[in-house]
Amino acid sequence: MIIFFVDQKYKSKILSKILDIKKIEAVNRPIEAANGLPNECYVSEDYLSYEKERIFCDKWSVVGVGSSIPNVGDIKPYNLLGIPLILVRGKDKRIRVFHNVCSHRGFKLIEKKCNLKNVIRCPYHSWSYDWEGNLVATPHIGGLNKHQSEKFDKSKSHLKEVKTKVWMDIIFVNINSNEIDFGEYIKPLEERWSQFINKKDQDLIVHSNDYGYFNLDVNCNWKFAIENYCESYHLPTIHPELNKVSNINDHYHIQGLPNRFAGQGSKKYEQPVKGNKKFNVFPNWDKNMLKNSEYIALFPNVMIGLHIDHFYVFWLEPLSICKTKEHMQMYYIGNDSANGEELKDLRKENARFWKDVMIEDINAIEGMQDGRYSPVYNGGNFSPVMDQPTHQFHKWVANSLI
Repeated sequence: MIIFFVDQKYKSKILSKILDIKKIEAVNRPIEAANGLPNECYVSEDYLSYEKERIFCDKWSVVGVGSSIPNVGDIKPYNLLGIPLILVRGKDKRIRVFHNVCSHRGFKLIEKKCNLKNVIRCPYHSWSYDWEGNLVATPHIGGLNKHQSEKFDKSKSHLKEVKTKVWMDIIFVNINSNEIDFGEYIKPLEERWSQFINKKDQDLIVHSNDYGYFNLDVNCNWKFAIENYCESYHLPTIHPELNKVSNINDHYHIQGLPNRFAGQGSKKYEQPVKGNKKFNVFPNWDKNMLKNSEYIALFPNVMIGLHIDHFYVFWLEPLSICKTKEHMQMYYIGNDSANGEELKDLRKENARFWKDVMIEDINAIEGMQDGRYSPVYNGGNFSPVMDQPTHQFHKWVANSLI
């Protein structure tokens, strides 16, 4: 299904063919009377085409982390629901994202992650680009051994760059270049977290190279992972061991306004310890909130865990309407905590803990996917007390669509 977006009325007509608009509007009712997003938002391929444009291309979406391409010349392909992209670390160490397509005959430039020495060379006719996306070589364009042509202007055929911002090592892109400035977008969350970390503290985080990454393939729509992450309501049933040390009563809701993030916090975080060894801590953390930790979903597709001694990025790669790859990246404060030999066992244990938690969630989110094939399900209801952050996410999706 090909969708061309012209104006708001045209978009509304397309949406009305995919979804019952009244069902979408029901999401915006007060929480005690609201229904959740309708089934089509989780099972319809036609809907996914619309969602790709309105949410993943129109908004700031996450496509990876900077630590996955740490060196100059590192380049990594990424497929955003069918849109081929490449992530590149340039000579200035800046990360840029380009559409992964040669401007000549539309050949896909990069198939797998690699490190390049000089240029991005197209395998088809060897047209080549520098790491800033400039077209620098056009072999035989004017005939055999004639690499220039007066009839061709190279400056009009550079790689198409995507609007990109890196924040806390997270790579955000705005494919359609129509979202608000990233500084404005992230400001409410930075202001909230200023009681824990300031902008200088952000520079202290270091990715762990040994126990710093894992991924999980789940058979469900990406939205279920966000919905589940936003609330602590499921702790006693899905995470009974975690609930023993950080009880549901120790949690609080987070609803970031304007509506860009939501989640939960805990007042009972305990730093992992091995013998007398602990991880470094953020130096400017509020002394009255030493046991606080916060778990925020930044819409649409990244979940962040902030603790006094570590930080994680849990981002989602939607593969299809009912398949998602979850990527977990672990960070610590300073290189000795992140990669030092002395704390290696502690990092291993911390990574194992979080992986176990995320695996426990899989049954819940896959179970919701299975349930969405029921023709009598109306999007569900919300607990007015326990589901406020999840309802906020549903409203964000609904309002992004219409």
